[in-house]
Amino acid sequence: MTSTLAGGATVARPRTTGRRSPQWWAAAALPSAVAVVYTALTRGLTGDLHYVLAALRTGRAAGYSPSEVFTHRPYFYRWFVALLDRLAFFGGTAVREATMNVAGVLLAIAAGYALHAALVRRLGAREAAVTAGATGLALALAPRNDFLQPEWAAVVLTVFGAAAALGLRRPWPAALLAALPFGLAVMMKYSTAATAAIGVLLVYAVDRGRAVRVAVLGVPAALALFGVSVLAGSHEWQWTEDMPQINQSALSRTGIRPHFILDRSLDFLADRAVTSPVLLLLPGALLLVLTRVRGRLRRAELLAVAALIGLAAQAVVVVQGNWFLYHGAQMPVVAAVVWGVAVAGARRSPPWCFGAVSLLYGVAPVVYAQLPRGAQRSWEVWAAGLVALLAAVLDVVLEKRLRNRSAVLVALSGVVLLAASIWPGSPHLVQYGKVTVTGAEYLQSQRRAAEDADRIRAELPAGAPVLYLAFGETAYDVGHPARCRYPIATFLQRTRYLPDVAELKSFKENADCVDHDPAPYAVLERPWFQPGRVDPELWRRVTAVYDCPRGEEGERLVLCVRR
Repeated sequence: MTSTLAGGATVARPRTTGRRSPQWWAAAALPSAVAVVYTALTRGLTGDLHYVLAALRTGRAAGYSPSEVFTHRPYFYRWFVALLDRLAFFGGTAVREATMNVAGVLLAIAAGYALHAALVRRLGAREAAVTAGATGLALALAPRNDFLQPEWAAVVLTVFGAAAALGLRRPWPAALLAALPFGLAVMMKYSTAATAAIGVLLVYAVDRGRAVRVAVLGVPAALALFGVSVLAGSHEWQWTEDMPQINQSALSRTGIRPHFILDRSLDFLADRAVTSPVLLLLPGALLLVLTRVRGRLRRAELLAVAALIGLAAQAVVVVQGNWFLYHGAQMPVVAAVVWGVAVAGARRSPPWCFGAVSLLYGVAPVVYAQLPRGAQRSWEVWAAGLVALLAAVLDVVLEKRLRNRSAVLVALSGVVLLAASIWPGSPHLVQYGKVTVTGAEYLQSQRRAAEDADRIRAELPAGAPVLYLAFGETAYDVGHPARCRYPIATFLQRTRYLPDVAELKSFKENADCVDHDPAPYAVLERPWFQPGRVDPELWRRVTAVYDCPRGEEGERLVLCVRR
C-alpha cells in the first residue's frame, strides 16, 4: 500500500496488494453500529447543552429568535442547536434528547463518510476505511461532555472541510467548497479557529498546495460569516466584546504564567486522556506513521506539522483558562485520525502489540474510575502513554518479520478503544487525575436536579413567565417562559467573581430584566447566584421587586413572588 503521507506527493489511485476478506466490513461495522446505537439512546446531554437549550426555549417563548437571545455562545452555534431542537419537537425529555443524539450521530457518520470518499482517492481502500471509520466513531462516540458542544461541532465541520479540500479533482473549486465548513467551524465559538487551523494543517500533510488554497479562501470566508452574524443579530458585536470580560480565568485577565501553564497543561492532558484513552495511543501512532515515511525532510516536515497541531489544540485550552475537558474535544479526533493511518497503513503486518494495548485501554477508564482516589494520579496516565509508545516501538522492530496482512482484529480493538467513554462506569469529569463523577453518577445527579425543579414547577401556574436567577440546567428542567433576551442571568451572576462586570452594557440590559416589565415569579438558585456575593445594587433591585423566602436548610431552589 502506498500512502500519500509517505512520499508527500498526491497519488490519484494507489495500487493495493493482497486480498480483502469479504467479512472485513461486517466484522468492524457490526460492533461499531451496536456501540453507536447504544450511545445515541443512553448518552443524554450534558449540562452546557441544557443551558443553551434552556435559553433558546425560554427566550423563544418570550418572543426572541436564536439571533437575539443571549446564551454565551455565538450566533451560528445558537442556530445549530436551535435547528437540532426543532427536530426534537415530540415526546418527553428523554425522547427529545435521544432525538438530538441521533441527529448528532448522523452528522458524525456523514462526516466520516465524506472523509472516506476523499481519502479513497489517495490511499488504499483499507487505509481510507480505517482512518475515516476511526474519525467518524471518535465523533459519534464522543464523551457526553464533548458531544454537540461548539468544539465538537467545529470538529465535524472541519472534517467536512478537509474532505472537500481533498476530495474534488480540481484544487481551486475544492478550496472554495471547503472554505464554507472551515469558516463555520471558526464561527462555532471563535476559539474554534484553532480547530479549523488544525484541519488545514492535516490537509497540508497530504497536499501542500490545496492547504494553501484553503487558507487563502478560508480566512475571508470566516470574516464574511462573522459579518453576517453581526448584521443578522442586533447584539452580536456587543456580546462578542462583553463575553470575554465575564471569564475570570481567561488569559487576558490572569496574564501569562509559564510555570502554571506547563503544570496545568500536563494535568489537563492526563485528565483528557482518562476520558478519551485514544490520546494515550497518539505518540505511538505518530511513531508508526513516521517510520513509514520516506526521506528525512518529509519526516521532519510531518513532525513539525504534528507539533503545530499539538500546540494549537492545547493553546485554545490555555487561552480560555477554565481547563474544561470539552475545550480539548478536538484532541481525541486528531488522535483517532493518526491511529487509523498507523494501523491501516502498515506495509506487511498490522501493529499487533499496538492493537493489543489499544484493546486494553478501551476498558481502562472504567477500571481507573474504580481505583481508590489516592491511586488516581496524573503520572500514572502518562506512564500508560509510555507503554503504548513502547508497544509501537516493538511493532516497528517486528514488522519485517511478520507478513500477516489481516487488520480486522486490530481495527476491532479501535472500536473498543473509541467506545471507552460511553459506558456508565466511565469517568464523566476528571480533575488533576481524580475521577470526580462517573457517567452513571452524573445521570443520577441530573435526575435529582429534575426532581428538585418539579417541586418548583408544581408551585407555578401553568405557563407563568419566570425570571431565572439560576443556572441554565435549572431553567431547562423548570421550562417556563422568560420575558427577556437574557433568559439566564449569566452577566448578573458573574459579578459574584468580577465586580467590574457591572460596568458592561450587557450587564445593564440583563439587570433591566429584574424591574422592567418583571415576570410575576423568579426562581433563585442560591448556590449558583449567591445573593450575598453578587453586585449589592443588583440584589437591592431584586429584593425591591421580589419576595424571596429563605428556604429550608440545604434547599437549593426557592420560588420568589413579585411584590
